[in-house]
This record gives sequence, C-alpha cells and structure tokens, in this order.
Amino acid sequence: QVQLVESGGGLVQAGGSLRLSCAASGRSFSRYTMGWFRQAPGKAREFVAGISWNGGTTYYTDSVKGRFTISRDNAKNTVYLQMNSAKPEDTALYYCAATTQLLVSHWTFDYEYDYWGQGTQVTVSS
Repeated sequence: QVQLVESGGGLVQAGGSLRLSCAASGRSFSRYTMGWFRQAPGKAREFVAGISWNGGTTYYTDSVKGRFTISRDNAKNTVYLQMNSAKPEDTALYYCAATTQLLVSHWTFDYEYDYWGQGTQVTVSS
C-alpha cells in the first residue's frame, strides 16, 4: 500500500515556475515507477511525465518537454515536478501516481497506475 500526498501548487504568472512535490508513505516507494498527470476543467486526465524506480529513465508528454522536469529522491520518498516557463494551458489539477509498470510506453495510461494522490491545483495566469 502506498499513500501519496501532493503539494506545491498555486497561482503563477505565465513564464513563471513552480515545483510540485509528491510525498509517499510506505517502505516500498523505490519499487514504483512514478507519474504526474493533470486534469483541466472539462477535459480528460492526461499524462504529463513519468520516472523509473531509480530515476534513470524519464518520459514527458510533448507539450511539456523542455519546460518540465520530473525527478525523485528515494531516500525522502518524494517525487518532484519542476515546472518552468509555465503557460496558461498548464492550468489543471495535478496528480501523482504510482505503478509497477516498467514499460515506458505504458506510462501514459492512467489505468496502469495503482495509487493516486488527491491532487494539487496549478493555475497559470496570462
């Protein structure tokens, strides 16, 4: 069992930065691939970024490549999402999630994830 709690959301101007954190409970955090998803009002939840259990592999959706960075600290049971050059279209509720899925090509599918946080709101003003 893994419990996930996101933090770090808020209001930021376009072009600004935010760092989201996701703290995990449980001793097996390092076993899991971690992902960040987001959901804007009236839209489906979408994959943002994923990171392998040891941080050696990362994967991003095209719209955030070069702007967002996912990282993790297994000693702290925490995964991060550094958001730079924020755009109004990044406005959404951001969730972190955990999966045992090792195939990078499957990281984008939300049904692959076993555990989810409650989300943290990010609003980017223009």
